[in-house]
Amino acid sequence: MALDVDAVRAEFPALSRRVRGRPLVYLDSASTAQKPRAVIDAMRSALEATANVHRGVHALSVEATAAYEQTRVSAARLLGGVRPEEIVFVRGTTEAVNLVAHSWGRANVGRGDEVLVTELEHHSNLVPWQRLCAERGAALKVLPIDERGALRLELLDDLLTPRTRLLAVSHASNSLGTRLPVAALASRAHAVGALVFVDGAQGVAHGPVDVKALGADFYAFSGHKLYGPTGAGVLWGRAALLEAMPPWQSGGDMVDEVRLEGASFREPPYRFEAGTPDILGVIGLGAAIEWFLSLDPCAVAAHDEALVQHAVEVLGGLPGLRLIGTAPERIGLVSFVLEGLHPHDVGTALDLEGIALRAGHHCTQPVMDHFRVAATARASFGVYTTERELDLLGAAVVRAQGLLRGTR
Repeated sequence: MALDVDAVRAEFPALSRRVRGRPLVYLDSASTAQKPRAVIDAMRSALEATANVHRGVHALSVEATAAYEQTRVSAARLLGGVRPEEIVFVRGTTEAVNLVAHSWGRANVGRGDEVLVTELEHHSNLVPWQRLCAERGAALKVLPIDERGALRLELLDDLLTPRTRLLAVSHASNSLGTRLPVAALASRAHAVGALVFVDGAQGVAHGPVDVKALGADFYAFSGHKLYGPTGAGVLWGRAALLEAMPPWQSGGDMVDEVRLEGASFREPPYRFEAGTPDILGVIGLGAAIEWFLSLDPCAVAAHDEALVQHAVEVLGGLPGLRLIGTAPERIGLVSFVLEGLHPHDVGTALDLEGIALRAGHHCTQPVMDHFRVAATARASFGVYTTERELDLLGAAVVRAQGLLRGTR
């Protein structure tokens, strides 16, 4: 069954806005997605009667705790039916990477060991591993990409060694759209005894996710890229790994028993959730997950694929435009540069026509270095994006070139 995009769009209040006198064309979902009414209503309801979770016996606290913990169940279902106790709430993917780097990494990575990343990684799935390796005396190795933005898989076996402790890899690239062959990578990493951390920030909203089928040991995503609020996300880890990991942050709610002489800690996931959490954000995340799960995941993936194909057709033939990233397997975004024009100027010119997209290095400066550009303009899609909007983008790009070059 095809995705009913008109019905989906009707659930997003932001899409009825006008920007600079024109209907909003929102093409920045890879940065943060708009929110459906189900999320807005759930957060408003939770805000109207608030209470802390896990600490109270009164009715409001019991209700808040039930809604909060239901998100754990929903997230477990989203990731392929894992155990709810394997779901750790974090602020987002960045915090999840840092949690694993500090907790698992410091306990398992030592001098002479290796961590393997790809050239495609977002800074948040690169810098924590750089710091861990520098601190522990380990080596950070990089699997490069080719001129399409696809991984050079022929180099993988030389980079994976018995000293490889972890492969950190994106489910999909946030700056090029490349969908990585995670299952194949994980199989080869496991063959040398390495664990696999998957940054799912850009993968989770573009089709079904089964972390076990992917071969992941850890998987993380941010709620605000899945039509939920900012400040709430998920780290999934295999139960045996989480149980062996020490706490990262300490404080209330993550302790079992405390005396002046010391403390004992709760079992996962609560061991990793110190302090009062973002209750409102987690409840909103739960609503976003349930709303997303109400869609046909195969229809979401097909819609995503069709948008990419249409965007390439619309933009690929424009004079002076160069697509950055042309790997065959991609999620819903396109990056491009216009000859002689800075992407920030392009983004500003498009905003004059009510078109919102991202211009910059997208927290992937090594990728920009690879393609010898400082930045790109990136149009990224959601379940509410239409081919008509991509047609508007193409026409606006032509007009932006004329405007910025002083021609008509």
